[in-house]
Amino acid sequence: MKLKPLGDRVIIKASEEKEKTKGGILLPDTAKEKPHEGEIIAVGEGKKSDEGKNISLSLKKGDKVLYGKYSGTEITVDEEELLIMREEDVLAIIG
Repeated sequence: MKLKPLGDRVIIKASEEKEKTKGGILLPDTAKEKPHEGEIIAVGEGKKSDEGKNISLSLKKGDKVLYGKYSGTEITVDEEELLIMREEDVLAIIG
């Protein structure tokens, strides 16, 4: 990837939208919601403390995470839709 996040930011590839419900009902494109989970594909170097020390991130590449509905900024790199957000906007690690 040609993109490296700065500071305490991470880049996330969102999971695919669900095609049908648990009951087997197919969802039209207008009814699909954007997923709130994805995989981290790149992490920044971390924050700088007031003393100038680097505080590394607790997230790492490959982590499956949950994030808020309106978190992050959508970007497109090599025709791939990604999200870039601060580590604090990630709610949880899955699994």
